[in-house]
Amino acid sequence: MSPYRYCTPEWLEESAKNYRATTEFEEKLKKVSWKFCFRVQAEPQWGIDRDIIFGAFFDAGKLIRIGFFAEEDAVKEGDFLLAAPPQEWKRILRKQGKFTADFMGGKIKLEHGDIKKVVMVAPYANTIVDAITRMDLQFPDEMTSEELEAYRSHVETFRAELGV
Repeated sequence: MSPYRYCTPEWLEESAKNYRATTEFEEKLKKVSWKFCFRVQAEPQWGIDRDIIFGAFFDAGKLIRIGFFAEEDAVKEGDFLLAAPPQEWKRILRKQGKFTADFMGGKIKLEHGDIKKVVMVAPYANTIVDAITRMDLQFPDEMTSEELEAYRSHVETFRAELGV
């Protein structure tokens, strides 16, 4: 099976499917009722020509929404909007860095939301990472030049279709 490409609808759909296929994550996140949005900052060398925002909304551990957001919707609907370059998000998702340490160290910026609340939910970050990385995940820096151009085209196409 082909890997799922980072920051695509296919990745988020598979993440939701995996999350809902078991009660494991819902149990671990039962105290989480927050709406998280994540800005992946533009990185043209990675095929991400403009910032893109995705989010995951939870109610008592239940995944109620996952997808891409226009910036105004992320701020209006989300409790948090956290921003970082794609290389930083890759480090977090590959478990080469820790969300809390990188957030406190300034590598991940809080653009919207209450910093005290982010600190309260930070202990759940690893569980959220586990939930969205249960598949073979490919990042743009792991793609051939042909794959990267196809990825760039796919990103622009789905962004136009979704209005994000």
